[in-house]
Amino acid sequence: MKPEDVVIPEEALSEAFLAATGPGGQNVNKVATAVQLRVDLFRLGLHPHAYERLKQIAGSRVTGAGELLITARRFRTQEANRQDARRRLAEMIAAAHIVQAKRKPTRPSRAAKAQRVDKKKQRSAVKQARGKVQFD
Repeated sequence: MKPEDVVIPEEALSEAFLAATGPGGQNVNKVATAVQLRVDLFRLGLHPHAYERLKQIAGSRVTGAGELLITARRFRTQEANRQDARRRLAEMIAAAHIVQAKRKPTRPSRAAKAQRVDKKKQRSAVKQARGKVQFD
């Protein structure tokens, strides 16, 4: 799934605008350009497996109430920060839909086991051939 294919229901989102830090001169002190996007994960209607993966990907950004907090303050305008926050959310949701391949444990072949035992025997023979040091 690509981030462009993700459909996010508007009723699952709520936005708050904050005073941003960084470049922007005095405009930063006057205008609330940073966006804090709150996403109600239950309202997204995700598959349970994708929901768990999204919580894992988001980590500490998920609150105890099941909300995902994304703060965007990279740009100097509200609209650019809104788009950035929504894009990051779409990327997270797309990443949550990627199913991880199960690892199948492998075993060494019979030939590999025999080869290992032969090497151990050779090494043992080398060590056995070393004599004890005698002080006469």
